[in-house]
Amino acid sequence: MDGSGCSNVGAVMCRYWICVLIFVGTNGETYFNTAALVSCVRTFPRNRGPIVGILKGFTGLSGAIFTQIYATIYAPDQAAFIFMVAVGPFMMAVAMMFILRPLAAGRRDQINPASDTDNFNFIYGVCLLLAAYLMGVMLLQDLIHVNRTLTSIFTLGLLIILLLPFSLPVISTFFPRWRTRALSVNKDGTDQLQAGLLEDHLGQLPEKVPYTDYQYIDRQDSVDVLVQDQKSQGLDLLNEYERQKLYNQLESRWFHAAAGGAVSIKRIRRAPRRGEDFTLMQALMKADFWLLFFALSCGGGSGLTIIDNLGQMSESLGYANSHIFVSMISIWNFLGRIGGGFLSEIVARDYAYPRPVTMAAAQIIMAIGQVVFATSWPGCLYGGTLLVGLGYGAHWSIVPATASELFGLKHFGSLYNFITMANPTGSLIFSGLIAGTIYDWEAEKQQLYRYPSHSLMAKGGYNHPSKCEGAVCFFLTYLLMAGVCVIGVILSLVLSYRTKIVYSTMYGSDHGT
Repeated sequence: MDGSGCSNVGAVMCRYWICVLIFVGTNGETYFNTAALVSCVRTFPRNRGPIVGILKGFTGLSGAIFTQIYATIYAPDQAAFIFMVAVGPFMMAVAMMFILRPLAAGRRDQINPASDTDNFNFIYGVCLLLAAYLMGVMLLQDLIHVNRTLTSIFTLGLLIILLLPFSLPVISTFFPRWRTRALSVNKDGTDQLQAGLLEDHLGQLPEKVPYTDYQYIDRQDSVDVLVQDQKSQGLDLLNEYERQKLYNQLESRWFHAAAGGAVSIKRIRRAPRRGEDFTLMQALMKADFWLLFFALSCGGGSGLTIIDNLGQMSESLGYANSHIFVSMISIWNFLGRIGGGFLSEIVARDYAYPRPVTMAAAQIIMAIGQVVFATSWPGCLYGGTLLVGLGYGAHWSIVPATASELFGLKHFGSLYNFITMANPTGSLIFSGLIAGTIYDWEAEKQQLYRYPSHSLMAKGGYNHPSKCEGAVCFFLTYLLMAGVCVIGVILSLVLSYRTKIVYSTMYGSDHGT
């Protein structure tokens, strides 16, 4: 929609309302994002990386899915497609509002972590199948002419793949014996683990134990004992119900001790520590929060610079069909989100390393991709889009999971949405100001070389469009973006160093560290 349907008198007002509708529509995505992320991360706290990677992956791939649906059902009727995009998500949200919510602790206890792992592996397989299928369909549609019948068959196959994850709840509902059998495999081991943790924490009270808001308890030997939601080693393994049960029992013991004169109670106000629940204002006062914000600005901003200018990049190097690279980077972006969540979960949970280490690795991959672009070798766009797409996509599964681990889940929605402002901030600086300015500068130099009488052009004697050709158009931009990625690597490593104790405390007990 470009406002061409508006009358000449109301053209300006029509464009204004179009901008308002675009603003409302694009910001509406944030509400879907927040509701889905918060609900799923709270339901699957032990699988934050995978769940965020899957959700963000499908968000990135939704454009390609809707494009295929448009080509099959609505083309060339754009108005009907826009109506479907406007009404369809709304109807889906209304239907899901009665279903989507964090799973209650009592029901969550009945789910076996091993079963969760199997389910996530199945969905990972579906994701890889979906990415490969869409890549094959797009390449085939670009190479040969595909008629309407074949396009419909492709879309039908796409819908079948999208419906595969629904087989998990169907099997769980209508074939409960399978679920019971799966639960019984490791039920004893899981129960023994949680029982052992409860006995360890109740048998010997830690030096710092949970309690109500802003209360400390002193022993007679003047040792201050913290009692506000402190995550001690191994405590994070307990589910919410068992953790709350432990808190209540510890509370009772301390009250009995205080009543008997064994300890004295005094009130001391304390800010939350890493791993506890932060409000947005409390998080804004922490250096870790800003390290995460600026690291995402560097990685996300440099990645968006490539995505925003990919069409001009391909045209400047002589490629006629630039849309193929746009489609390819969408696929790599999707795989980066899926892979970033999977690998970061292995690094954090299996090795107790800080999750931001994987963000540093993603930014190194992006820096290499920027250098590949700068070489202007034959096929450099293919290799560059692969590396940048994977690295950029990985940010969107690593950053939300990291924020939830460092600053808690209670205010995760506001924290996540503030951090995501780093992406458009980086894009505005790196793409809008730096890349755009450099491109215009190179294009103007080429114009001066081709048309020496540039003064006549300024007076209207000539009208040649400002277009740059050759590898020089974005060479300096590539090098600058590679440097920005290196800065992001440094920020991510600093954050990793500062938070290594948090991850060692949170996940180290899984393997005796």
